[in-house]
Amino acid sequence: MIPLPLARVAELTGGVLHGPDPAGELVIDGPVVTDSRECGPGGLYVARVGEHADGHAFVPDAAARGAVAALTSRVVDGLPCVVVDDVQLAFGHLARGVVDTAPGLQVIGITGSSGKTSTKDLLASVLATAGETVAPVNSLNGEIGVPLTVCRITPSTRHLVVEMGARGIGHLRYLTQIAPPQIGIVLNVGSAHVGEFGSRENIARAKAELPQALPAEGLAILNADDPLVAAMAQGLAARVCLVGTSHEAEVRAEDIVLDEAGRAAYTLVAPQGRAKVGLRLVGPHHVANSLAVAAAALELGLPLDAVAASLSAALPVSRWRMEVTRRADGVTVVNDAYNANPESMRAALDALAGMTTAGRRWAVVGEMLELGESSPAEHAAIGRYAAQLGIDRLVAVGDGARSVGAAEWVRDTDTAFDLLRVELAPGDIVLFKSSRDSGLRWLGDRVAGRDETVSAPGAAAAAEVAP
Repeated sequence: MIPLPLARVAELTGGVLHGPDPAGELVIDGPVVTDSRECGPGGLYVARVGEHADGHAFVPDAAARGAVAALTSRVVDGLPCVVVDDVQLAFGHLARGVVDTAPGLQVIGITGSSGKTSTKDLLASVLATAGETVAPVNSLNGEIGVPLTVCRITPSTRHLVVEMGARGIGHLRYLTQIAPPQIGIVLNVGSAHVGEFGSRENIARAKAELPQALPAEGLAILNADDPLVAAMAQGLAARVCLVGTSHEAEVRAEDIVLDEAGRAAYTLVAPQGRAKVGLRLVGPHHVANSLAVAAAALELGLPLDAVAASLSAALPVSRWRMEVTRRADGVTVVNDAYNANPESMRAALDALAGMTTAGRRWAVVGEMLELGESSPAEHAAIGRYAAQLGIDRLVAVGDGARSVGAAEWVRDTDTAFDLLRVELAPGDIVLFKSSRDSGLRWLGDRVAGRDETVSAPGAAAAAEVAP
């Protein structure tokens, strides 16, 4: 956190100071968090009222862990507090104030129906070689996640990578007001959450709010291979860089090949020249993600050879995104069950089909949520696609996945675990793919032998995810 006097916090949020520091003289220079368990010395605790808990009840715990103040919607005992009408809205104002104290900061926004988290991880890894870089933990990409990320910057932070999700028109416009980007990346427009948006065209309207928010000197990085994304170039104030495999792409991939593990290598072609890239991420869909990263890094002044080397060295960071575990008995587990939509489901199946194995390829799939009336047809199409790819065993888990039309359907994850425990054999590869709330990420952990009961740091806040 960039140090701020509590009085400045009150000024930025429009709040009123209460408690033992009425003049607001103490300085917030520690973590700004919404989970009291993550509080530390000098920090600010943001007391949200959520669906299942009232954050105000945890102010004493925040104080015990070192927080020196709280942002609240009512007066509380135990800490000096800044009382506001709307904690969420005030948190956004605070984050914008933090950004404004760092005029040399380069903000890069990323959106898309799928691939946002993997792309921000990859971009953060590349940019970290050129200066201090802050990026979201897990998938913090909404009205609370973006301020949490922003408030982690320090006076020496050079790059801020912001993942931006939307559940409706206007959401991205709001997020870009919290963290105004100089570079905006739009990866794709898919069918994720089409039940909420109504159509892919509405999803495209929502995603277009990111490039539309860029200044004239900014850069919009758009996927040339997605017509709905490429069309966003029309009427922008910012410059445009198309990325992809088509000849229209300014930054593109040529000569793409996959190794036995399903990892892509290609020739990176850009105005700066050509360079070889060998990704360590599983799945051909990471080529498009890495091209967007390359375009952003080149715009920020990194040399082409350094960008290619960093892309080739980057390892997976966030959990449950094509996470590969090789068991001692020779079974390979691919856990990609953090989120799913028809496009990302096909991409995961493509990755599975591209992996070399002496055994069988299994796909264990759960429900893709929030697809609206198209849900049965989309699930059935996934079953047909798996058959076209020659996937050996397809297992659908849960009532919501019945329409996959798989050769095998099981009612729950426990039944699926029992099936796999008996039938998986050395040399087999098993992919787990579903929307997060369908629960297959935990099944994948059980099968991989990493049935974790303790969440990773930031996991509590990471429950907030937008498409």
